[in-house]
Amino acid sequence: MSPAKVSAGHNPLRDPRDRRLPRIAGPSGLVIFGVTGDLARKKLMPAVYDLTNRGLLPPGFALTGFARRDWETQDFAQIVHDSVKEHARTPFREATWRQLAEGIRFVQGSFDDDDAFDRLRETVEELDVSRGTGGNHAFYLSVPPSAFPVVSRQLARSGLSQPKDGTWRRVIIEKPFGHDLQSARELNDIVSEVFRPDDIFRIDHYLGKETVQNLLALRFANQMFEPIWNGNYVDHVQITMAEDIGIGGRAGYYDGIGAARDVIQNHLLQLLALTAMEEPVSFDAAALRAEKTKVLSALRLPRDLGKHTARGQYTAGWQGGEEVVGYLEEEGFDPASTTETFAAIRVDIDTRRWAGVPFYLRTGKRLGRRVTEIAVVFKRAPHLPFESMATSELGKNALVIRVQPDEGVTLRFGAKVPGTAMEVRDVTMDFGYGHAFTESSPEAYERLILDVLLGDPPLFPQHEEVELSWKILDPITSYWASKGRPDPYRAGTWGPESADAMMARDGRAWRLP
Repeated sequence: MSPAKVSAGHNPLRDPRDRRLPRIAGPSGLVIFGVTGDLARKKLMPAVYDLTNRGLLPPGFALTGFARRDWETQDFAQIVHDSVKEHARTPFREATWRQLAEGIRFVQGSFDDDDAFDRLRETVEELDVSRGTGGNHAFYLSVPPSAFPVVSRQLARSGLSQPKDGTWRRVIIEKPFGHDLQSARELNDIVSEVFRPDDIFRIDHYLGKETVQNLLALRFANQMFEPIWNGNYVDHVQITMAEDIGIGGRAGYYDGIGAARDVIQNHLLQLLALTAMEEPVSFDAAALRAEKTKVLSALRLPRDLGKHTARGQYTAGWQGGEEVVGYLEEEGFDPASTTETFAAIRVDIDTRRWAGVPFYLRTGKRLGRRVTEIAVVFKRAPHLPFESMATSELGKNALVIRVQPDEGVTLRFGAKVPGTAMEVRDVTMDFGYGHAFTESSPEAYERLILDVLLGDPPLFPQHEEVELSWKILDPITSYWASKGRPDPYRAGTWGPESADAMMARDGRAWRLP
């Protein structure tokens, strides 16, 4: 049987040709706190099923839910079933579902309920016997950051965080990792009292995306890019995460957090670090983190934050042919809120490779379309031996890594227009994952959950990276807090005028993705 046709019931450990062998988790279980939330229903539960369907979880894998709902295990199993049916990326197979369902458990209780955590410990111990999970369990905190301390202390009090000889216990923390440098340090102190540093996995789901990892392959597996990946040839770098949706239904989380804390502090600064870092000696966790940390520690903000940052708040407008309300009219929001839904900043990197090359980061809600990309924009050729009219429509070369959607890479360069005259215009060459490979890319949470179970941490930022990111962002948010309201921008546009003015001061303009 070829690896591509391995069924859910087949044991790939018996097939030496199966390329999944190094990526199959050993005996283990996953406990999810916050199973009633959107993240658990739309991402985590379907990811567990898809991993099971791909043959990457052990037959005895266990999934335990913890929540306040007055459910029995069969009620939770039905929730998982419905979530899988609606959101899983792989086909629904009855054999796979039965295998997974046998390991599903549910514990009812609140985070401050000692008895509930004692029942959870008993459930975990029962799974070690009935499912063969071997004492290996990961705890996924899909809960608000305010609940991290009480859950961590309960895991310690009940003994759930303490592995026995030859076993492991790990904790998975969702962003945001605090709301500023001080709170991030306090959170780290609390979690570090309960788990060892190597057993703390801070999830940034963007780092699990296939295209983000392809950035490393693009840079370091190809000789053609590295010689020009520096300030001698690169004019500037733009990193964009744009969303076309609003904040509807997320008032409790988003208001007071804002675009900069929600996206720039984690996703975009991590993408910057991967774009700018030096070649690591290997791709293990320590080597990757060392190079990312060097970049983050070398970041420098411009002196005048008023000229080199911008923030905005969307107003009513049109999106996808529909009229939508503004941020302040969204249900549950304070009409006097000064929370930004758009943020753009410039940072510089004080290293020899990147001296003089600005990095521009922007993110926003209700923008023109949904797109995440890294654009490396090159300098113009020092001499063009053409008449000026021949190159009037020629822009700067750019290498664009598309993270989502339509994952791939685009190269923009000049080419002659067919005809008798010498006329040069911009053209593009595209690489798309969907066209180049028959294998489908795993969803980010599939990759990250599997990495946790394998104890493979390269894609998870360490606390030092988190601290360095907050050191960059805190001065910006403090400055904005003293400057009144964000600038308005209409829904469906590309942000406030102040963001365009910020680029224009540097003689540049935002790319239109």
